[in-house]
Amino acid sequence: MSPEEIEAAFEDVFDQAIVFHGFADFMRDYDVIVHATSDPRTGTSPENLRYRFRHCVRANITTAVPPEVWAASLDDRLTDYESGVDLDGYVWGVKWQVLYPGIKLEQDSREATEWSGRIQLPMHQAIIETNGHNVDLIFSALEVTTLPPGWSPFTVGHGGPDWKIPLP
Repeated sequence: MSPEEIEAAFEDVFDQAIVFHGFADFMRDYDVIVHATSDPRTGTSPENLRYRFRHCVRANITTAVPPEVWAASLDDRLTDYESGVDLDGYVWGVKWQVLYPGIKLEQDSREATEWSGRIQLPMHQAIIETNGHNVDLIFSALEVTTLPPGWSPFTVGHGGPDWKIPLP
């Protein structure tokens, strides 16, 4: 995708719901799963979209929740909607974050330019802002795919990792 196409893909999910974000199970690409909806009057069905930030060399995640709200949100009951909805504090158990103010492609990113030179691949910087986390990524390309209901980003297998060692 060109930078213009990346920006258009970001605009497509403005003010939608992020339901998961983290590295793909093979640990190279960073995934942001968005539940996208539209006005029910349009007749358009909601869909789950995976925004895969390929060749992600850096992911910085910070809280968007102010310290005073964090201080009031330490009760474990807030991690479950049913037990936390009537408590004071941030209800972590809603299990989604609003994608607002949204995702932007950082123009003229010094760090993306440096990484481009290091690995000889055009790199970009995306800044994702939500009501729960802020995510800052350096990546090479964006792929957007539709996911089926029930899709899971990671499954814990039997017996642990296979203990292969990556070669340099």
